[in-house]
Amino acid sequence: MSPSASSPSTSLRCPENCSRSVGQAWCWTDPPAGPLGPVAVLSQALGVQGVVKKERRLYVVGQTRVHLDRVEGLGDFLELEVVLSEQQSPEDGERVARRLMEELEVQEEDLVAGAYLDLLLAGGSPT
Repeated sequence: MSPSASSPSTSLRCPENCSRSVGQAWCWTDPPAGPLGPVAVLSQALGVQGVVKKERRLYVVGQTRVHLDRVEGLGDFLELEVVLSEQQSPEDGERVARRLMEELEVQEEDLVAGAYLDLLLAGGSPT
């Protein structure tokens, strides 16, 4: 039997011969009527685990994208995304991020691992 995801009115199925790898082809067995956007299609097919409501401000400091997020139910967060050149290694990116963390006075103990949704589902505390 092939893997599937269902909603009350439609279902999304992986053909019998597909593998469970990235890029597999899924098809509607009972396509929904009318045009649906990708959020609606995925919501109907797979369900919704949760919703993250946030405001994001984006700044660029050198080769680093600085995201300032205000997340409903969690508070304020800062994310550093270092954009590496082809000549730079991940270790170079780590050094760039650490230097910016020092300038912004972000301490190691301030770091939070995981996605906002995971934090919300765990009760809303980032620590």
